Amino acid sequence: MKQAFTNLILLDGSEYMTPKSGHTLLVEEERITKILPEEEMIPEGYEIVDLKGQYLLPGLVNLHVHIPASGKPQKKPMDAKKMVKLATANPLTRKYMEHMYKVYCRMELFSGVTTFRSVGGVEYYDTWIRDLISAGKAVGPRILAGNMAISVPGGHMAGSLAYEATSPEEAVNFVRKISKDKPDLIKLMITGGVLDATVKGEPGALKMSPAIVKAACEEAHKLGYHVAAHVESPEGIRVALENGVDTIEHGAKPTEEILRLFQEKGAVHVATLSPALPYALFDPSISHADEMSQYNGRVVFDGIIECAKQCLAHDIPVGLGTDTGCPYVTHYDMWREIQYFHKCCGVSKTFALYTATKRNAELLGLGDITGSIEAGKCADFIVCEKNPLEDLTALRRLSMVVARGKVIREPKVKKMPEVEEELDKFI
Repeated sequence: MKQAFTNLILLDGSEYMTPKSGHTLLVEEERITKILPEEEMIPEGYEIVDLKGQYLLPGLVNLHVHIPASGKPQKKPMDAKKMVKLATANPLTRKYMEHMYKVYCRMELFSGVTTFRSVGGVEYYDTWIRDLISAGKAVGPRILAGNMAISVPGGHMAGSLAYEATSPEEAVNFVRKISKDKPDLIKLMITGGVLDATVKGEPGALKMSPAIVKAACEEAHKLGYHVAAHVESPEGIRVALENGVDTIEHGAKPTEEILRLFQEKGAVHVATLSPALPYALFDPSISHADEMSQYNGRVVFDGIIECAKQCLAHDIPVGLGTDTGCPYVTHYDMWREIQYFHKCCGVSKTFALYTATKRNAELLGLGDITGSIEAGKCADFIVCEKNPLEDLTALRRLSMVVARGKVIREPKVKKMPEVEEELDKFI
């Protein structure tokens, strides 16, 4: 197919992007072939798509997704191990889980996410849905898949979305086991989180020994994989960076030593403000968090913000992800993470949008494929009525999503009213 998108205002995804009128975007099959001045004649054979003065910008890139979970609020902590056991119990429950994988990936795409990275899923199903979408047998974004992570007994997501390594040798064997399904990365659960903390003011307790972290990273790197790590304390960041982790997921208030390690190792901070916000800022009657969880949620929320600010100030790469699947973090709200980044970390709306598009794509190693509107790049873009550089909430309602050249007009997702109501208080 050949399509010419006309009568548009272009936001190209670059760091200092400004709205540009008077252009026509030519797309052939999956690629943007040319950006023409409006006065130049459109070649024959192109279907004209009149965008009626709307804004066209790159598709969003989400660096932190757990595909199997919905983000539905919970009145009490979910038993993840029990849920995964139920989901994989028999062919019928597996079929239902496969259906939900398809539903959630479609939801990500219809909300404007044209590429995401999964960082902990059930068994091999992340690579399964990645390959299904790539083959055109399911609808969804481009996926960099992580499959099962590696944790330790009593560690974060141990026994549900992560294997339990008891030694460096076992961690190496788990890396090899995960690699058999050809994922795109390896994920480690190095610290605990908010809900499994046992001390007020000390979330993110170190769970994984430096020896296990080092062994897993060395084996992953030997096999050609980057390593992402769940980390929510300064001690956890230090251990992760000293022993080979490539991306720090979530983060904590950094010390001078941590900032030096980020720079020395060439590591990346992936900020995830969405999951901590409900625990930190919601009324406990809404979040159902006890006093310790709320206090620790605030510690983590403030730590992620400070980590992002300090990394940016020291020229350390910062990416954005939602941690979709946590309570109140849905598959359709990447736009909120962009808004939180702007509001909480003090970056401009332009820089926030650049981070969620071109910068995130570059951090995934996909900068030559997607993330910006340029000739030769994949045709991954979204269309909205108003200018997101003036108001990022323009991204919550899209009139079009184009992924790898396939056009979705008036995309709709089924939203959770109770989630919308509470989160809208913090826009």
